[in-house]
Amino acid sequence: MLVERRHRAWARLAELAGRRRLDGPAADELLDGYERTATDLSAVRSAAPDPALVSHLSALLARARWQASGARTVSWAVAGRFLVEDFPAALYRLRWWWGLTALGNVVVGLVLGGWLYANPVVENTLLSPQQVDQLVSVQFEGYYHEHAAASFATLVWVNNAWVAAQALAFGVLGLPVLWVLWQNISNVAVIGSLMHQHGRGEVFWGMIAPHGLLELTAVFVAAGVGLRLCWAWVAPGPRSRLSSLGQEGRTAAGVALGLVLVLLVSGVIEGFVTPSPLPTWARVLIGVLALAGFLVYVFTLGRSAVRRGLTGDVEEDQLADTLPTAG
Repeated sequence: MLVERRHRAWARLAELAGRRRLDGPAADELLDGYERTATDLSAVRSAAPDPALVSHLSALLARARWQASGARTVSWAVAGRFLVEDFPAALYRLRWWWGLTALGNVVVGLVLGGWLYANPVVENTLLSPQQVDQLVSVQFEGYYHEHAAASFATLVWVNNAWVAAQALAFGVLGLPVLWVLWQNISNVAVIGSLMHQHGRGEVFWGMIAPHGLLELTAVFVAAGVGLRLCWAWVAPGPRSRLSSLGQEGRTAAGVALGLVLVLLVSGVIEGFVTPSPLPTWARVLIGVLALAGFLVYVFTLGRSAVRRGLTGDVEEDQLADTLPTAG
């Protein structure tokens, strides 16, 4: 019978289909076994269509086809490689883009905040005296206490991830990224100047610094990578515009994934540390340490990965796997 003659070959195909990696001979054996098993399934269906056997062979062929197509399963090893090599390599390679973006925003924020502080009459064109008093006395500090810590951390994580995603998504157009940055930094400058004008500067920094140092850095990274994405097609260099945009687009996608984790950390700090009863210096210190940890991560692991030739893009051998190959 067919089952008696072929069950060892089917078992071998099942074993090959379950492997994580296949070398050349094993891949050839997999394809040969797939073709023979497909012939077996056709014979079973035409001669003696046993439902159980048909289902078994169909499932076996599906697994073999999945393996032969080059599909990769996400594993802890892949995730570890991303966190230790690919993500920091992309951040380090693009450090000038997001570093200068951060520096420019800090300068603009300080200049704008200082000008608003020196010209308090401007606040009357923005908010009424009652609104200013409510913001300074109640709303700003109350914002961090009005929700349970866990739900608040989730809320700000989702919101900040959305802001970073906008900066990356609009990056290919360039100017919208600058608008997102202006909206973000001008809001901080306005609130900061109002808090200082009314003697609440310590409260402002005590509430902003713990989570804001890392959170704003993540936003600046997203914006800087977004602007690099725009520059990829404006000035592609020796590559074609499509090739340049493709490489930076893949890198940007990886950065977006990594920033989700960075913003998760800042969200946890904002939900649990910022509104905590810890003294101001302790909360600010936690924010400084979080930012320092991120920078150490980039300039140690990232520098090492780049020196080994990594860029944060998909490797060339992985790109080649997506192309059709001759039989």
